[in-house]
Amino acid sequence: MLLRIKNMVCDRCVMVVRTELERAGCRVLAVRLGEAEVEGGLSPGEKARLAERLEALGFELLEDRRARMIEAVKRAVIELVRAEEVMPDVRLSEYLQERLRVDYRQISTLFSETEGRTVEKYFIAQKIERVKELLVYDELSLGEIAFRLGYSSVAHLSAQFKQVTGMTPSRYKLMGSAGRRTIDSV
Repeated sequence: MLLRIKNMVCDRCVMVVRTELERAGCRVLAVRLGEAEVEGGLSPGEKARLAERLEALGFELLEDRRARMIEAVKRAVIELVRAEEVMPDVRLSEYLQERLRVDYRQISTLFSETEGRTVEKYFIAQKIERVKELLVYDELSLGEIAFRLGYSSVAHLSAQFKQVTGMTPSRYKLMGSAGRRTIDSV
């Protein structure tokens, strides 16, 4: 049985969900961002108890097709932004359409209606959070960060960063990790 789970955004989330499933007595076959595969099925009561346990940890079992699509979009954006290698030179619309096998207009309309902002704004917010993280680590120059995240220049990254955060990347770096948000709260 495949379970779709909202708010799984990192390896730690995968570990926590796996642990909860095992505590619930499930034989876990696989756990990935946004989903878990367990052997057999769950009774309605077992599923309700599992949903409560996951909810207490900040997760949510997804039943609705629209909610599953929104989570798939968010997962795809997060994976693109957080990839270890340089972000490919690809348009977000093409990437999502190819990755999710759904027409981008449908993705965009559903996302905007459900989330109250465009997919592009969500993508930018995720990129800015990644920039913040990389600035705090202090392992890459601003130019390297811009290149890694697919910005055309340091000036473009700086302008977008200031537009979203109200401060320059160098000012943010001086502040340390203050103002960072968790991935799932972006």
